[in-house]
Amino acid sequence: MMSEHRAYIEWRANETDFIAFTPEGYSRDHQVTFPNGEMIHGSSAVDYFGSEQCVDPESLLAAALSSCHMLTFLAIANKQKLRVLNYRDNAIAELGKNAQGKMAVTKIILHPKVEFDTLNPPDAKTLATMHERAHKACFIANSISAEVEIAE
Repeated sequence: MMSEHRAYIEWRANETDFIAFTPEGYSRDHQVTFPNGEMIHGSSAVDYFGSEQCVDPESLLAAALSSCHMLTFLAIANKQKLRVLNYRDNAIAELGKNAQGKMAVTKIILHPKVEFDTLNPPDAKTLATMHERAHKACFIANSISAEVEIAE
């Protein structure tokens, strides 16, 4: 094993949970805590009785992929001595049925927008190649079976 990455998940019933044994009869809200103490509030997606104020697992997966792609892209840019000034993405995870007919994140679309130093910006072909290389080297992309699309 090269490295290990942890998250601590905790859910607790509250006084109104399970009063009615229906799909919406309990809270999906929980806490996700990381080893450094950083904590986020999680829940299921709103479509599955989750809270709008919390982050759902599907969005976390899109964020993990986007973050990994960005960090890999920045490493590639650095090796090519290209100075990135700003990197933004609007990652979208699409939920649907997979080939086995099970609900799954079937596609994640990244929309990276990169701003380079005006002294040496790459051309469109070089930029596309950098994104392709980043995708192929991204640890998260190599860990999932969903289709990943990098859109403009």
